Amino acid sequence: MTITEHKNGDVVVLNVEGKILLGEGDVQLNKKIAELIGRQETKILLNLEQVPYMDSGGLGEIVRSYTTVKREGGQLKLAGVTSRIKDLMVITKLHTVFDIFDNEAEGVASFA
Repeated sequence: MTITEHKNGDVVVLNVEGKILLGEGDVQLNKKIAELIGRQETKILLNLEQVPYMDSGGLGEIVRSYTTVKREGGQLKLAGVTSRIKDLMVITKLHTVFDIFDNEAEGVASFA
């Protein structure tokens, strides 16, 4: 899994590519979120367009990231969620917790 970062206005967009799995991608995501919080970046959009699969560890890390950012007074939102991951979020009722957008542009606009 790879994570690339870019700014879109005052929003940090994290483009995630590859599977988010326990012991692999979840650790990378945790470190990246901690780094952003350390830089006082608290408007974060997680772009998951290139994430074909996520296991329970990956899902848990996204929830943990959301909680960490929220505790710091920020917001973490999701964009480009694939149908497979969206189904997983519906089954676990997490779609009621996260703001989920079809694409980066909609997600970034929601922070305004």
